[in-house]
Amino acid sequence: MKKTLVKYPYLTKDVEIYERENGHKIVFAHKEGDMVNISSWVRTGSINENEKNNGVSHFLEHLMFKGTHKHKAGYFDRTLEAKGAIVNAATWKDYTFYYVTLPKGEGCKDFYEALELHADMMLDPVLPEDEIGKEFDLNDNTVTDKRERHVVIEEIRMCKDRPWTKVYNQANFNMYTKHPYKRDVIGTPEIISQISQAEIMNYYKTHYTPNNVTTIVVGDFNHEEVLDKICKEFDWKGRENFENPVFEIDKPTDKTLYFESTANVNTGFLMFGYLTCPANNIKESIIMDIVNMMLGEGTSSRFYQNLIEKAKEPVFNMAECDYYQFRDGNTFFAEANFRPEKKEQAIELLKQEIEKIKTTVSEDEFKKAVKKTKAEFAFKAETVSEISDTIGNYMTVCNNLTLVENYLDILSKITIEDVQETAKKYLNINNAVISVLMPEKQ
Repeated sequence: MKKTLVKYPYLTKDVEIYERENGHKIVFAHKEGDMVNISSWVRTGSINENEKNNGVSHFLEHLMFKGTHKHKAGYFDRTLEAKGAIVNAATWKDYTFYYVTLPKGEGCKDFYEALELHADMMLDPVLPEDEIGKEFDLNDNTVTDKRERHVVIEEIRMCKDRPWTKVYNQANFNMYTKHPYKRDVIGTPEIISQISQAEIMNYYKTHYTPNNVTTIVVGDFNHEEVLDKICKEFDWKGRENFENPVFEIDKPTDKTLYFESTANVNTGFLMFGYLTCPANNIKESIIMDIVNMMLGEGTSSRFYQNLIEKAKEPVFNMAECDYYQFRDGNTFFAEANFRPEKKEQAIELLKQEIEKIKTTVSEDEFKKAVKKTKAEFAFKAETVSEISDTIGNYMTVCNNLTLVENYLDILSKITIEDVQETAKKYLNINNAVISVLMPEKQ
């Protein structure tokens, strides 16, 4: 078993990474206290889906809690929550992860039981058909089944009714030509209503393989004992590994693309979307985080101050930024909610604010953003859950936890010129996809 040590800022001991012969990675991080977090990150999400099974990763995430050959549906949640545990999971474009956060219990009894249950769920899900629900025709209004298939479809419908989801999906889809990032993680009702138990199980067996799973434990525990226990509980029984395909990321558009749609809304919604660097480009990722913070994070940001607080006339109700990190290429979004009669003005004002940051950044503004970025990084080392999430992201999305060792050093050396040059590189209006959602005409 290969062992690697990583100096993780703000932790009192090195993080340990163990790679087993079958490719399964185990990560231990020390954090004093009674709480412990157990998580398994699977290197699959909507990136490994196609037009026929889009949404299967998210659907499978729901079904993983529906029992194993040892334990019936509900046992996992019921048992751990009775011990004060928080149990949950999430699916995104590059990954799916499952976690348990709980007090260790006397003599680590509860912690060890949680490890056993977590491993059982990860390696032996039954995906019972009576929990999934029968395949059905969406046009059949007589179907009243409340099984998980219908729960997920209802979740999709509720999500897609949200204005921000509509405007984001319109932008995201058009930012790519071929890359699977263009698809919505949650899938469609048409696919979820028809996908079979056999197809879902085949997807599980294909992608939930030793080399695709990283199991992370954060807390204060005996590393040797827990390593032995994980190796015993995660008995893959010779399961064949899956080599993830390599996708070529789309190049940014070379001219501004504009898309407008309507919905039953009272105000206008606007997004500028840009493709940026891959997640493992740690320097540019940090710089774009700083740009995100200065432009659109909080009440001291440029968007809030210039477009709302000090605006000469009311145009915007809200203006913010979001920066998402992905394995093949991060995305940057400038987003705003505005008065619909002032659409053209809103678009122009947002353009102007983005352009300004390429040429004008004050020393005080820059230092404040760097300080806040450092504080947010430190905050992610405060709890077992935050530490686990950060490690999982670096291991799965960046494919390299050692990047965290140099984070603070890189941050300290970033200059105003770096911020301006990186903003010029990625936030070119000719490379933007503009998505607008307007009220339906009466």
